[in-house]
Amino acid sequence: MRHHTKTTPGPVSARASLYSTIVQLWPHMWPTARVDLKRRVLMAFVLLAAAKFVTVAVPFSFKWATDALVAVSEGKAPIAGALTAVVAVPVALVLAYGALRVAMALLTQLRDGLFAKVALHAVRRVALLTFEHMHALSLRFHLERKTGGLTRVLERGRNGIEELVRLVILQLAPTVLEVLLVLGVLLYYFDWRYALVVVVTIALYLAFTYRATEWRISIRQRMNESDTEANTKAVDSLLNYETVKYFGAEQREAARYDRSMERYESASVATYTSLAVLNSGQAVIFTLALAAVMALAVLDVAAGKRTVGDFVMVNAMLIQLYVPLYFMGMLYREIKQAITDIEIMFSILARDPEIEDRPGAKPLHVSAGAVRFEDVHFTYEHGREILKGVSFSVAPGKTLAVVGPSGAGKSTISRLLFRFYEISGGRILIDGQDIREITQDSLRAAIGMVPQDTVLFNDTIRYNIRYGRWGATDAEIEEAARLAQIDDFIRAAPMGYETEVGERGLKLSGGEKQRVAIARTILKAPPILVLDEATSALDSYTEREIQDALARVARGRTTLVIAHRLSTVVGADEIIVLDDGKIVERGTHAELLAHAGLYAGMWNRQREAEAAREKLREAGEDAVAAVAPAPAPSAEAAE
Repeated sequence: MRHHTKTTPGPVSARASLYSTIVQLWPHMWPTARVDLKRRVLMAFVLLAAAKFVTVAVPFSFKWATDALVAVSEGKAPIAGALTAVVAVPVALVLAYGALRVAMALLTQLRDGLFAKVALHAVRRVALLTFEHMHALSLRFHLERKTGGLTRVLERGRNGIEELVRLVILQLAPTVLEVLLVLGVLLYYFDWRYALVVVVTIALYLAFTYRATEWRISIRQRMNESDTEANTKAVDSLLNYETVKYFGAEQREAARYDRSMERYESASVATYTSLAVLNSGQAVIFTLALAAVMALAVLDVAAGKRTVGDFVMVNAMLIQLYVPLYFMGMLYREIKQAITDIEIMFSILARDPEIEDRPGAKPLHVSAGAVRFEDVHFTYEHGREILKGVSFSVAPGKTLAVVGPSGAGKSTISRLLFRFYEISGGRILIDGQDIREITQDSLRAAIGMVPQDTVLFNDTIRYNIRYGRWGATDAEIEEAARLAQIDDFIRAAPMGYETEVGERGLKLSGGEKQRVAIARTILKAPPILVLDEATSALDSYTEREIQDALARVARGRTTLVIAHRLSTVVGADEIIVLDDGKIVERGTHAELLAHAGLYAGMWNRQREAEAAREKLREAGEDAVAAVAPAPAPSAEAAE
């Protein structure tokens, strides 16, 4: 597992600023190892400046063309004799105007194209960093979160980074530069009155936009929260498709989803209504400013201080400025939302993994595969102690079973062995090596797991078996499937090993999924094996078949069996009985029955339950036989 302590962005404040967010993103936009991306960034900024200088030059060409046409119309052309000479200057200026607009568009598009790779590379780096970090976080974190909500955070954060980079670099920076250039032109070429009107307009425009957008942010947050809630409910319901069907709860699930969508609809309507208010206010402010500037120009033209071309120029310049100013309102709104989405992603990145390799951790060296728990204590949360001084050892190549009532802490033992949680006290050793002193990768590579509920990837059977050892050949995968007694079933399927197993493996039966899990573990070939109630969810016939396959897998391996059905651990070398986090009995099956303690009581209750089920099954068969129609007489009997 890789850790990113140096590149992980730090914690963000409750209300992250644009500056702080850009500071955290900048290392990904300006990667030190990518010279080509640095060049792209520099070229994009050069093109950005060039495009804005050309943009400001466009109204000048419009002014010159207008003044030339006025001169022609008044007979003041420099060469009044020939028609071609009279129109040559205006035509040339119009062509120059068109060329400048083409150049402005080309420079802008070239800038966007150059910077796209930089922006998307930053998106990819941070998204990958977040994805890896989510896997680095503890099991506790994932048990407390909803998968649909986490994927939504990743998706929104990724989109937020792309939006922020695009908007700030490709929209905000050019707009600020253009506003400064326009103010410079108005001060230099016109006078302070024009510049003052524009400054006041921009100040009013931005103040109104800020207040209106702040009002809209709470509405937008409600919309996002209801969207996330609806998405989470949809994912949760679809993942539990069979449960919904078992209880005929389609209408209830639909109503539950619709309530979330109703809240989303209400928040969305409010979002669009507030957007209309924002756009209307922006339009009114800018239109009044445009009218004021045009009035100043009319007075100056009437007084002979300005030409008609100046009137046209200042109009074109402000109209041209309206587009980036309009986007300024949108920019603030979208940047604010992007920062909110990125902040949530960064809050996950800022969360330290609960389990980390210690400095100087070494790979696990497995010589025999002996497992030992020494006075292990574990407290899960809120001071609730799960294990209270558990000690046992599993000799190399032997099998130890852990049994006990529900909630006794049986499955916690397997999770601690995998180091999904950190123990509160004591030690867990493998061949004398404390698992806290070794790397997590090497620890988990040495342990194979067959869980009670096998969840498969929504891919092919071959993919799911190969997950045990990614570099395995097809022949090795098929041999593992044969040893797990699933090869015949796979070959009987139309697509064979390329058969898709569906979401979480739902296209396969429980026994088939367990066999895939066994094949995956066989392929991994670990020296230590953990069977966590691997057959408790199966019927008796399938259980016997799976037990045969598991016995072959466990042969010669150190095996820890977490069991609910005691019939599956009769042959274990040692059985320990957990109750309330403590070992209350230990010994072989025969010794524990002779002891007549908790284990014997559990055994007798399970045997009685099995006997009762057998009687019910026989009674059911007899009842079916009693009401079934008598078979038709055969031809021989009729004769």
